[in-house]
Amino acid sequence: MRKKASQYVLAVLLVSGLAASFLYSPSWMQLCYGLALFLLGMQCIEEGLHNVAGGKLAKWMEKSTATPLKGALFGMGATFVLQSSTLVSLLTIAFLSTGMIQLAGGIAIILGTNLGSTSGIWLLALAGQSVSLSPAAIPMLVFGIVIGFFNSKTKAIGRVLVGIALIFLGVDAIKEGFQAFGADMDFDKSQIGGMVEPLIFFVVGLLLTVVLQSSHATLILTLAALAGGQVSLMQAFAIAVGSNVGSSATTALVGMLGSDRNGQRLALAHVVFNLVTAALCLLLWWPLTRLVLLPGEWWGMSPLLQLAMFHTLFNLLGVAVFWKLQGCFAALLQRWLPDKAAEEVLLPENQAILAPRYLHENMLRADDTALVAIEKEVYHLGRASIEAMCHAIYVPNEAFYRDDSNEGKTLPAPTAPLELDATQVYERQIKPLYSAILDFAGKIDLEEKTQQEQLNRAFAATWQMVEMVKESKHLQKNMQRYLTGGGSAAERDYLRLRRHVFKTLRLFRRIGGMEAEAERNDLMQQLNVHTETLETFRGRVMVKLKNEELNGWQTSSLLNDINYARRIGRGALEILSLQNTQVTAEKVVDRPSEEVAG
Repeated sequence: MRKKASQYVLAVLLVSGLAASFLYSPSWMQLCYGLALFLLGMQCIEEGLHNVAGGKLAKWMEKSTATPLKGALFGMGATFVLQSSTLVSLLTIAFLSTGMIQLAGGIAIILGTNLGSTSGIWLLALAGQSVSLSPAAIPMLVFGIVIGFFNSKTKAIGRVLVGIALIFLGVDAIKEGFQAFGADMDFDKSQIGGMVEPLIFFVVGLLLTVVLQSSHATLILTLAALAGGQVSLMQAFAIAVGSNVGSSATTALVGMLGSDRNGQRLALAHVVFNLVTAALCLLLWWPLTRLVLLPGEWWGMSPLLQLAMFHTLFNLLGVAVFWKLQGCFAALLQRWLPDKAAEEVLLPENQAILAPRYLHENMLRADDTALVAIEKEVYHLGRASIEAMCHAIYVPNEAFYRDDSNEGKTLPAPTAPLELDATQVYERQIKPLYSAILDFAGKIDLEEKTQQEQLNRAFAATWQMVEMVKESKHLQKNMQRYLTGGGSAAERDYLRLRRHVFKTLRLFRRIGGMEAEAERNDLMQQLNVHTETLETFRGRVMVKLKNEELNGWQTSSLLNDINYARRIGRGALEILSLQNTQVTAEKVVDRPSEEVAG
């Protein structure tokens, strides 16, 4: 509550401050209006292209990382189309986190995004200060809105057109805002001198990009300020270098906090690349700037084109330095951020709430990554559910994971005291994970039938696993009663039932991790036969009742619990059949398989 209240207070203060500043300076309001249009246009383009691409994005990115050159070209092309190197970097981190691409391929894409980010500034510099983009923007805006009333595909294309139109209108508004704002802000006449001035404006570019979350927006402002005479060419050069470093700030934050180890490595790679490039640029400041200023004087280039040339030059410098070092760089990143040790046991003894591992917000940027994230989380839930069921029948996790070919025939007796805590385990460690999967899936809007079917299979597997855990909760009640203290006539039957459920879970785990189809089908048949043996068990219980070896109360308890054990076996078979369907579908579309069961 306190966090939400502080957020509301901060939002009110921000809106109030902006409103007051607009009343004080209409030119400042014009500048913010243009910037808002520009950022909204970028969002529209992103949404439209995302809907047009559908489920094809995964295939494109997988093919693009076959070689470093293809990866770099993909990064350049994607950044040119989306006009956001940060967005392409975050998408790459998402695909890397799901295992669809490798770290080396991700590094190549990052190198390409930095070169692709130079395209926008070239287009705007070529348009020039005297050219108004509004005449082209207005009909584009009208056409985009009109075709948006048709089907989903044309609506997505209309969204892209609206986005481009808003960017054009925003650029014109920014130029007008700077022209009106020029009398109040003029850094061109500052007398700082030396390398202090580039360092100051480098920091300005970095901070401005962090605030705006877009290096393109920073460069648009810089172009407008340069054309209006508010900043000098050398100051604009320094802002451009700072914007490159600032563009990796969002990537670093999302990558470090919302990704797995590989995603964190790529986020770090983006930061290191931009920092090294910026450091080299500042160290070679005099020769790099002369390489731009001298041709600019000879050929009569405008300051806008010289800024675009400088931006391209120092990005080329960074790519040239890192190109041959991609393999070494990837190995170094793995050394800096080694893989975390695999957990033998998921459920902690203190029954802390089990948090999701793969459902990061960044995964929602593409349908493909969101689906793979859900499938991995379902696998995580599967392991946790198996451990919860073992806990319910008083089998320690070490016994479950031990390599034992007899599948529980020598299962050790339960160790006292036997706690009745299966419900608490479910409430604190299974239900939160199940709820997180549902919440995450609710944020995905899928249009392709194959993707919807894939999500439905994941839902079905998730529901079955949760139901299996619930069945085990019922089993624990009578197991605690008849296995505590000894001497009960039903004790041997409950030990046998315990061994039966244990073998079911062992077979479930073994089959879920198999790839060989023949062996997998053979074990599934074994699991099916094993589940049906409960009918024989049920018959033996009835014989014991007839022979007065069990009373009516004990018999009713056993018959109910045999039914719960049967449901666990049937649930396991249902999940495995869903997994088989998923593997078959993936073979059809030539995609690597993902495990859905524990």
